[in-house]
Amino acid sequence: MADRGPMRADAAEPAGRATITPAVFQIMVALADGELHGYGIMQDVDRVTNGETKLGPGTLYRSIQRMVVEGLIEELDIALDSEADDDRRRYYRLTERGRAVAAAEANRLAMLVDAARARHLISKKPGGKR
Repeated sequence: MADRGPMRADAAEPAGRATITPAVFQIMVALADGELHGYGIMQDVDRVTNGETKLGPGTLYRSIQRMVVEGLIEELDIALDSEADDDRRRYYRLTERGRAVAAAEANRLAMLVDAARARHLISKKPGGKR
């Protein structure tokens, strides 16, 4: 079977029904509060996951390209920083569709976490004992 990229979503499919990879979801979470450039996305994923997840440049930029094609994120036409930015630096933000897909995935994961807690696989509080 051919690789269809980080998400499987046809144009006719409802926005919240796409299946996405962990890397794509982490990029979406990083962009949920606003626009970031690629390196900023990598830093945010590292910070949010306490260094547990490192998005390499290859994974990041392949995912970004596919997300743009799928209409989940968009590249901004201008740099956001007031300081002189590197001309190669590109900024991205979630689209309305991307936000809907990210919210649906977050809800799906929250249900799984609730089920894991109910079955005593994890504690009631992050970092706590079972």
